[in-house]
Amino acid sequence: MALQAASREALAAVELRLLDTLEGAATDDLGEQLFAVVGLLDREIGLRRALADHSTDPASRERLVRDLLGGKIGAGALDVVAAAVAARWSSPRELVDGLEALGTTALLVRAERAGRLDAVEDELFRLGRIIADQTELEQVLSDRTAAKEGKLALVRGLIEAKTDATTVALVENLVGQPRGRGVVSGLEALAAEAAKRRERSVAHVVSAAPLTAAQQEQLSATLQRIYARPIALHLEIDETLRGGMVVRVGDEVIDGSVAGRLDALRRRFAA
Repeated sequence: MALQAASREALAAVELRLLDTLEGAATDDLGEQLFAVVGLLDREIGLRRALADHSTDPASRERLVRDLLGGKIGAGALDVVAAAVAARWSSPRELVDGLEALGTTALLVRAERAGRLDAVEDELFRLGRIIADQTELEQVLSDRTAAKEGKLALVRGLIEAKTDATTVALVENLVGQPRGRGVVSGLEALAAEAAKRRERSVAHVVSAAPLTAAQQEQLSATLQRIYARPIALHLEIDETLRGGMVVRVGDEVIDGSVAGRLDALRRRFAA
């Protein structure tokens, strides 16, 4: 999510309110409530324009949202939404983007405090890989015109009963309210947010065969020395590599696979 300068400032300010709110009681479903507000504003164009109209008095916008949502969402969620609409956003769409980002943060904080952030990150990544391997499924899940309940039923069939509740909430919001995003790219972005929450970068590792625990530990330590920061490994198997592995960190790719070396040799001879 790329926000313009004014929206980035607004999001940073409201996030402080969110974190203060999360210190209080009865905020377990705050993230889900913020997602519900996102859905409302996504559907109601006139309302989101009114709430993001910085030519009007911020107090008036706050009163409007409190009158509209009071009693329909919890006090904590209402305070966060009120703070958001009182801020200055670059556009109505970025107000909605910001609220969705706040909902995601609330859920990741919940997982972090429960000691489940690692599990959520891994579940998001693995589900993204499963869907990426099924092109038709990805197209259906990313189709904004497809029936929401049908898409949710499909994705629930992929999610195991033991999947963390935070993962389920994040995935159902992404699938139910895609807002122009692809499901696979959306899941990758959510996994990256979870990794960022733990102040770690993500290395996408594709290997020809499963890595042992010792190999994973050694690779993580090596990458940490290279990048001077902790690195989270997201592992994937691709037998077509024939051997070795390919590691991607951000825009950098380290290709140590047999297939990659063969391709490099072919290019060298062709030149």
